[in-house]
Amino acid sequence: MSTTVEAGPKHGSERPGSGESSRAGFRTDVQALRAIAVLAVVVNHFWPNALTGGYVGVDVFFVISGFLITSHLDREIVRTSRVRLGRFYARRVRRLLPAAFLVLVLSIAAAYFLLPYPRWTANAWESFAAASYWENWLLAGKSVNYSAQNEAASLVQHYWSLSVEEQFYLFWPLLLMGLFKIGRRRWVVTGVAVLGALSLGLSVYYTIVSPSQAYFITPVRVWEFAIGAGVALASTKLVLPRVAAGLAAFAGLAMIIATAFVYDHHTPFPGYLALIPAAGTGLVIISGLRPGRQWHTVVTASWPVQFVGNVSYSLYLWHWPVVLLAPFALSGLLDKGELTTPWLLGLLALSLVLAWLSKTLVEDRGMSWGPLTRSTGLTFAGMVAGVAVVAVLATGLQWTYGRHVAQAERDVAAGLNTPCNGAGAMVGSNGCPTPYGPARVTAMGPANEYWRLAPECANKDYTVGEDKHAVAVCDFSGGSAAAEKVWLVGDSHAQQWQPAVFEIARERKWVVKADFLGACPMADVRVSEFRGKATTEKEVKHCSSWSGKLTDTIAEDKPSLVLTSFFSRRETADDKSGRSQVEQYRAGLEPRWRKWTDAGARVVVLADPPFNGEVRNSECVNLNPTKPEDCAVGRDKAQPTDPSVEVARTARNPGVSVIDLSDYFCDEKQCYSVIGNVVVYFDPDHLNSEFSRSLAPMIAKALG
Repeated sequence: MSTTVEAGPKHGSERPGSGESSRAGFRTDVQALRAIAVLAVVVNHFWPNALTGGYVGVDVFFVISGFLITSHLDREIVRTSRVRLGRFYARRVRRLLPAAFLVLVLSIAAAYFLLPYPRWTANAWESFAAASYWENWLLAGKSVNYSAQNEAASLVQHYWSLSVEEQFYLFWPLLLMGLFKIGRRRWVVTGVAVLGALSLGLSVYYTIVSPSQAYFITPVRVWEFAIGAGVALASTKLVLPRVAAGLAAFAGLAMIIATAFVYDHHTPFPGYLALIPAAGTGLVIISGLRPGRQWHTVVTASWPVQFVGNVSYSLYLWHWPVVLLAPFALSGLLDKGELTTPWLLGLLALSLVLAWLSKTLVEDRGMSWGPLTRSTGLTFAGMVAGVAVVAVLATGLQWTYGRHVAQAERDVAAGLNTPCNGAGAMVGSNGCPTPYGPARVTAMGPANEYWRLAPECANKDYTVGEDKHAVAVCDFSGGSAAAEKVWLVGDSHAQQWQPAVFEIARERKWVVKADFLGACPMADVRVSEFRGKATTEKEVKHCSSWSGKLTDTIAEDKPSLVLTSFFSRRETADDKSGRSQVEQYRAGLEPRWRKWTDAGARVVVLADPPFNGEVRNSECVNLNPTKPEDCAVGRDKAQPTDPSVEVARTARNPGVSVIDLSDYFCDEKQCYSVIGNVVVYFDPDHLNSEFSRSLAPMIAKALG
């Protein structure tokens, strides 16, 4: 994170570790806050279960940035009534971009040499977005795309917070200068307070209605910078007595550390809960406005803490690609691709070494290199050149990706219609000698996308209750008016069966109508969590409305068969009754199934496949391409109770049945990631379309 700011002539004039600070000079307590913030983030990324709320380190950085930048700008505005914008922005460029560009360039190169090709596109796009500082908006857009939620994180995803900071740096001096021109310094203080309050209100609102987006977008983070800015603007009035300063520091540090341990991925964030670490940071900064040593100085001003604070920006840049690339770089040395604590400690040490080298050889030299310090124009030219280099490399990575996609399509096609391909290898009569051997195609790209529609499909507006909804209508009958109508409905775990259903439909001349809503069970239940993440009231209402109206629409259509499936094992129902998941789902499923069977349909529940990402590293096959059997997981672990399947098996409705294909994923003891030279899973919890298609004969046989 970028929080080092030139604070006038005295900045850096005092020796780190001396314990002395002044409002205009170097502050060891602020440097210690940097160390705490970056270590919180790093530990959260390396050991997420040990420091579940370590992400609050980003909020600490935002407050520090608001304080330091505003301190610098306020002094310049008061002294000269203006800000030399060119010099200000050029200083930011020299301070931040050399190290940022270095990590981006090396990350693109590492992606090409180490990562599976399907991950190249995200890394290419996000590297360019990171270089031009709109990565946070790109991630906000992705966060509402259900299909993108299972994407592996890119090597530069952590640049989102740097993008927020740079956008803040872009408009903040203009705002302060404008407010000063309107009404001198009083208007600056008032304007910052009003803007901070508005941003906080927006943050609370957005965290409720769209929490995934709220985490990334700039307007809901401005209030955190404003807290730091407010401290800077009111610093002369906030000098506390010694005892009060000590208590403020204690309370502030406690607020930061407590939230780092107590918060987790269930915590609605940022919202009002971000006030605790942000306000805690403000209290620590306020406590240090009083000159002299504090009770914590012996620790916070020590060399190790100051060292980490000094390299915090570079450490933030390096640690994320290091931990993401390590499983691929060390694949032959790791057990099932898992990084154990000794490995993680080594990677932490490596990150610190890279951070120190980057700080010494790139950051510091970039700030002091003569040609750049003497020429603002040359500084900006260097910035443009850096963005251009990243853009060219990202484009090259994307172009190479296209060639790999075409080859994968050919490799997948070569295995089709052979008896030992995919699930066929589990059929004893096929005589397949090595059902769990290496896959022909290990990297899951476009050739393996389970959501692809067949050429016979068209998205048509279909009446669902009072609304129009896009439903895929796939006519495999050649236009026959007497064709059998079949619906395939549910969430993405129903959608993953499309390739198999389409194969059967093509053979039996069906008209298939398919509709899906991600993370939404086809049941009248209130989903409180999806995969451990709390659902919003908006999501609950949308799911309930969609599934209820679609239930009626299907009944009105009078199909002969309804195929349904959803991820009920991780879509937690909670009606506050205390009943088991099976009983809550029974109450929400049986009346809907009854509507369909009363309309003449047969209802078949497709049992969900064994867990993948829930029980193993979802990259295990890529990390063990020659020995995929090492990725096998015990059947009892991979196949916990599935509420929807249990309801179907015990339903009192004779028109409801279950097709459970577990024996084509598992032997008596273990469930596998590669079967019949085909990777089973596309991502952490969906089937590879090639494997799904190979299950068509088994589903057809079960249907009769």
